[in-house]
Amino acid sequence: MKDGWKNTTAEGLSKVPEVTLIFWIIKIAATTLGETGGDSVSMSMHLGYLVGTGIFAAIFIVAVVFQISAGRFRPFLYWTTIIATTTVGTTLADFADRSLGIGYAGGTSLLLTLLIGSLLVWYSALGSVSVDTVGSPKTEMFYWLTIMISQTLGTALGDWTATTASLGYLGSAAVFSALLVMVIAMYYATGISRTLLFWVAFVLTRPLGAVLGDFLDKPLGAGGLALSRYAASATLLVLIIACILIFPQRMARSAH
Repeated sequence: MKDGWKNTTAEGLSKVPEVTLIFWIIKIAATTLGETGGDSVSMSMHLGYLVGTGIFAAIFIVAVVFQISAGRFRPFLYWTTIIATTTVGTTLADFADRSLGIGYAGGTSLLLTLLIGSLLVWYSALGSVSVDTVGSPKTEMFYWLTIMISQTLGTALGDWTATTASLGYLGSAAVFSALLVMVIAMYYATGISRTLLFWVAFVLTRPLGAVLGDFLDKPLGAGGLALSRYAASATLLVLIIACILIFPQRMARSAH
């Protein structure tokens, strides 16, 4: 995707990146890392979903505080915060779906309701949910809360399609990839709100990353490649760092 995802009609500092092709590549890698990283702590380290959620929630809160306190856009800080949302989203969704017994369908429905509610409250309070407006602490709070909910929703949705719907990891990845292609087509061929398309694409990248992460580290008998969660997480982290270094990102302009 190209720079058309954003609208730079007004000057102003922003602490989020321009939404370009590299943004989506890093986002998918980050969501995949969130799955393998979250599973590394909760499963490979045998700490469980609740403890894992506590650990990653603490990291998320610290990252958000630093992100909001930062005076300008810092790529590594921004993507660290994104990764924190994906890892806490992974363990939180697994805790709700499995430990609390809500189930994938119930968890997905609840989280979708919370996501829509977050966007509606954000819109009601500030008049827009466009990422172009993310330039103040209040807007950032809404932004990161919405992202955290969307990442948790994506985990539950990915697990639902892969297991309950019996599509498997690759089948689910194909479905979410096809849906993303449809969003791209609507972006170029229709006049549908770019803000709406952004959030739809943002949500869809999370279950895509979730099922890709599961495909990498789940046992062969479960349809995965049985790769080391630690090795997969390290590889994805190196990829993200390389993308940030090789493809410098500019901050988006805030519309005020």
